[in-house]
Amino acid sequence: MRLQEKYKKEILPALKEKFGYKNNLQVPKLDKVVVNVGVGKHSKEKAYIDNVVSSLSRITGQKPILTKAKKAISAFKTRKGMIVGVAVILRGKRMYDFTDKLINISFPRVRDFRGISEKQVDKTGNLTIGFREHLSFPEIKAEEVDNVHGMEVSIATTAKTREEGLELFKLMGFPFKKE
Repeated sequence: MRLQEKYKKEILPALKEKFGYKNNLQVPKLDKVVVNVGVGKHSKEKAYIDNVVSSLSRITGQKPILTKAKKAISAFKTRKGMIVGVAVILRGKRMYDFTDKLINISFPRVRDFRGISEKQVDKTGNLTIGFREHLSFPEIKAEEVDNVHGMEVSIATTAKTREEGLELFKLMGFPFKKE
């Protein structure tokens, strides 16, 4: 709940002043957080998929959905309806709690972490971060892990431009590289 309060008390007024908004509803805010894991070559292994589902549900506090292939692609050895990924969409309080945990706990625990590149913010102000391993989250104990998997975290905002989104993330405390 800390990040949501910080947004209301500090970030909203700062963004309103910097970009000259007349209304609070014009100010960019977090829209949703999508946590994605592609199962790739392990799509036929039920145990691997169950492992990914349990780790994602522990990390996010919400039950993931299984994403299925829309059509068969022989080069990737996929059939229509085959499980190709696991995803969770967070909104509201869970979204702010997850983002707070990401900034303050997970990033410092990532091995050889030197900051996020500003290039990861796209032209509409959304941020996408890839993790090589899911062990940087505090809910995952390294001893209990059978398979280490990567994951992608996409943070969608209501920002209209890249500059607005970048400023929002900087004020939230995301560790960007000094380039």
